[in-house]
Amino acid sequence: MLKASQVIKELKLKADPKKGLFLMRFFKTGKGEYAEGDIFIGITVPQQRLIAKKYLSLPLNENQKLISSKIHEYRLTALIILTHQYKRATINDRRKIFSYYMKNRRFVNNWDLVDTSAPYISGPELYDKPKKLLYKLIRSKSLWDKRIGILSTLYFIRQGEFADILKITKLLISDKHDLIQKALGWMLREIGKKNLAPLIDFLEKHHKIMPRTMLRYSIERLPLKLRAKYLAK
Repeated sequence: MLKASQVIKELKLKADPKKGLFLMRFFKTGKGEYAEGDIFIGITVPQQRLIAKKYLSLPLNENQKLISSKIHEYRLTALIILTHQYKRATINDRRKIFSYYMKNRRFVNNWDLVDTSAPYISGPELYDKPKKLLYKLIRSKSLWDKRIGILSTLYFIRQGEFADILKITKLLISDKHDLIQKALGWMLREIGKKNLAPLIDFLEKHHKIMPRTMLRYSIERLPLKLRAKYLAK
């Protein structure tokens, strides 16, 4: 049986303390910042993905030792493994993986951890089911719960379903946190990539009250004249 200790041994061999210090600054781990206290040991994401692919049969009880670690890269590697397992799993096993993910979401506590996992686990799991849990996440006081909820809708968008993210954007349009504004703007931009009309309709109705960061993210792919129009509010 594969063990978390084997994964950790391989990850440690790739650690770079100098890169770790850079990543701790980049991911805002200082006092009072959104990832205060998080620890990085300096492993690149491509390195983590290569290692994760060797451990796709890692049992959940061993994954637990990674996902609950204080080391950021161990948690990210655990989530990469989990997303691969979810994709390959049966319907019943997908439910187990989703339940495990939700029970451990307190460890999914930085934007890269959310973005790597939510669209590929909670997204497909919530897509064709009642949305009570989705809106519970959105209304949470937790920054990371909110972002998990938002990023889950990326799966919906890719299926051509925009209603939930448009509703969620209206609910959170006054949210002050930069990471929420960026996530919502990103999802609006993704809508525009699938179908420009719903994005333009939303912008026409709401661009004057959208936070600047959200607005800029949402219009990135629009023609210059349209971008200028919406920015000139």
